[in-house]
This record gives sequence, structure tokens and C-alpha cells, in this order.
Amino acid sequence: MKAILASAILLACAVGRPVAAQNPANLDDKVDALVRAEMQRQRIPGLSLGVYRDGKIAKAQGYGLADIEWDAPVKPDTLFQSGSVGKQFTATAIMMLVEEGKVGLDDSIQKYFPGSPESWKNIRVRNLLTHTSGLAEYESDERGKADGPFYLRLDFTEEQLYKKITELPIDFKPGEKWGYRNTNYVLLGFLIHRVTGKFYGDFLKERIFTPLGMKSTRIISDADIIPHRASGYEIVDGQLKNQEWVSPTFNSTADGAMYFNIPDLEKWDAALYTESLLRKESFAQMWTPATLHSGKQVPYGFAWWMREANGHRLLEHGGAWQGFTTAICRYVNDRLTVVVLTNLDAEHSDPGRIAREVARLYVPDLKLKAIADTEPQVTALLRATLNDLSEGHLNLGSFAADQRQAWSPDRIKGLEEKIKLLGGLLVIGPTRARTEEAGAWSYQYVVEYAQGSEVVNLLLDKTGKINGLDIHSE
Repeated sequence: MKAILASAILLACAVGRPVAAQNPANLDDKVDALVRAEMQRQRIPGLSLGVYRDGKIAKAQGYGLADIEWDAPVKPDTLFQSGSVGKQFTATAIMMLVEEGKVGLDDSIQKYFPGSPESWKNIRVRNLLTHTSGLAEYESDERGKADGPFYLRLDFTEEQLYKKITELPIDFKPGEKWGYRNTNYVLLGFLIHRVTGKFYGDFLKERIFTPLGMKSTRIISDADIIPHRASGYEIVDGQLKNQEWVSPTFNSTADGAMYFNIPDLEKWDAALYTESLLRKESFAQMWTPATLHSGKQVPYGFAWWMREANGHRLLEHGGAWQGFTTAICRYVNDRLTVVVLTNLDAEHSDPGRIAREVARLYVPDLKLKAIADTEPQVTALLRATLNDLSEGHLNLGSFAADQRQAWSPDRIKGLEEKIKLLGGLLVIGPTRARTEEAGAWSYQYVVEYAQGSEVVNLLLDKTGKINGLDIHSE
């Protein structure tokens, strides 16, 4: 749901350039070789790839196994769980209600949840969509404990789950910070139900899936007979295991509990270029960076990240849930979209990396260019910080004061595990970008590890303290 595969980076969107026409005879072979190599490196059992150009399928290919026990191969129509990529459908449904005048983006959510905590008074619908509400995360480590409030094996009614969410603390004032919380989109699903009188999944089917001809896309169900669905897997102590079972409650929330496949996502991608679902002005709002009260922008809109790759505008999102990971990367000015769906847990698979590498085979100009490294002291600071992370700790004295609290033990542990999977750090560089604004500096590096490379975005304040650090695949 539900997990996000990338954290915030404070970079502005740039306008992309039209894609140069190219289709070398061996392009398919190169893509296949790349995907298979990454699957082997990441130990991914099965993967489905979709490449769309101008809203139409350019390549739809299954690799590996959808079900290991039955030796069933992945095909283009194999169904995978969506994870948080499903949030964009929820956000689109909210914008449909906004266009109809039934929901206001700047309405207090208390309008739709009367009797909710007083601390919710200043939370707007827009804050839920952009993860700036300040609501705490319901998907905490407690969900794995039988006595936890959101224990994954317990079933709740919608009203019971809502009541439990009202008891969560507020992490920060609405609009003050950005913090990815699945809680926000669970509430948006409840909001859709309260406004329309329909379960959000039924609303999505009626207003999005059926009109677009997305015949296989639906909400997860363990009970229903669903053709062509893959099994999800996790790696535990080096061994492949079946996905963890969770109750129907947590497989039906609006933060990313869907099945979809490559043919259906072609229809979704094509619709995003048109006004068949929403007016272009509504899509523009969804793809606008969130602005905090301080005026700082975060490159996240309504369930979409906004990034750029060597001047090409990129809208993307990832997802992970129950032994599945997903990524959708839309190079909108190039009219190129790459979707990667896998049936392996997020700790071990990185579909976003695969999607971006595939995209560069179609559009080589997406690869960022290097610049000279004229500030070795900054590179040394980054190296020390990455080495600390690989050992499970940080020198918080290198960070700006307001950044230190953002580095929780869980966040450090997550990056420690990710870096360990990449093997030893080989080299930092070359520098990709260096910009200055109001005395603060932004840097972008490529960091080479034994098992692959990562892009690191580093922000330094006026005093040279780290004011932002993001690590993600190219």
C-alpha cells in the first residue's frame, strides 16, 4: 500500500523534449536482457513489463513465474497487486467529485467526518491527497503484533477502522511538513463512500475501470475466483516464502489494494493524455508540487511524484504490498510510459530501477550528464554519511537541526538494509547537478555500488549542514 519506494526530493519539474523516433532492430533483445539480468540480481520470481508509446502498447512481456508452486509463467495479462500505485485511482475519483461540486479541495475534512477529533479541524482534503495532513501512519510496526490496534490478521468494519484512525496522534500541523502516510488515502476512500454512498471500489469500477475497458482491474479478494492472478513472495532468511496473509480489511482499503495488469494499465495511461476522465485542469492540479506553509515545494502532487531526468519531465509512483512491488514511470513530454510489476517484496526488489533503465533504452537522452566535481569536501561528507548509513547509524551533527528528527531508527534501518543489498560502496560520482538558491546548495550524485548504482540528492543549508538527503534508483 502501500509502502512508498522513494522519499521526497526537493527538485523542481522541468519541461521535457519530444522523444526522438528510434526503434533499433535489437531493442527488444536489449530490453529482455536487461530485465532478465535485474531479475536474477534481485531474485525476482516473476515480472510483467509494459512499455507504452503515445498511449499504446509498444511492448508487453511476462518474465519468470507467476506461481512457483505450479510453475506457472507470467504473461502480459497476469494480475499483480498494485501497492501504492493504486492511490492514483483514488485521487482521480476524488477529483471527479471535485469537478461535480461534491467535494472541495480546501474543505476541512471535518465536513465529511463530523464528530472527528478537534485536531482534524485544519486538515483539508488537499492535505490528504498530498500527504501534508500530519496524520500518523496506521501501517506502523504495531500492525504485526496481535495486541496492536491495526493487527493485520483482524477484520474490521469500515466504521471500526475509521474509529481506530481517529485515535492516532498528529505528527505535525497540517501543511507544515510533508510525510507519506497511507492513513491519508484510507480516509479518502471513506470520504468517497460517505459522499457517494458507494464503497470506493465500486465507485472506481463504475466511473473508471468499466468506462476505460479495464476488465481485469479490481479490488483484492482472497475469496473470489480471479483468473490469472500471481502469487506474492518474500525473502526470509535467504529463502523464498509465500506472501503473508492479511485480513480482508487491509486488502480493501483505498491506499493501494488492487489487482491490475499490463493491458489494463495501457488503457489507464492512454486516458491520462485525454479528458475522458477529468478535465486537463484537474490533471494539472494532480501533477503540481505540494506547497508547504513555509513556501517550500515538495515534488509530490496527488498520488504522483514529479521528477525530471536530464530535462525530461517524469511523473511516477511505486508501490509495495504482500509480496508485490510495482512502478509506473511516465515521461509525459516524450509520451513514453514504462510499467514494471513484480511478485517479490519491497526489501528485495526495485521495479523503479528496472523501469527507468528500460526507458533509457528507448530514449537514451534520459541518462543524466556528468559535470566536474569541484567541491571534494561535499563529496567526502556524502561518503561519510553513506558509510554511516551502511553501518546502521548517522552523525546527526552533520544535519541541520530541523532535519535530525526526520531520521528515525526505522528510517536508518531501512536504508541500511537497502545499501547492504547493493554491496560495498565503490565510488561516488560523477556529480550530475549542482545548483544554488538563497545561499543553500543542491547536489546530485551517482553512487556506484558492487551490485548497481543509485542517484543521491543532497541539500546543504547556508552553514554546510545537510538539509535533505534522498537515495533512489536511476
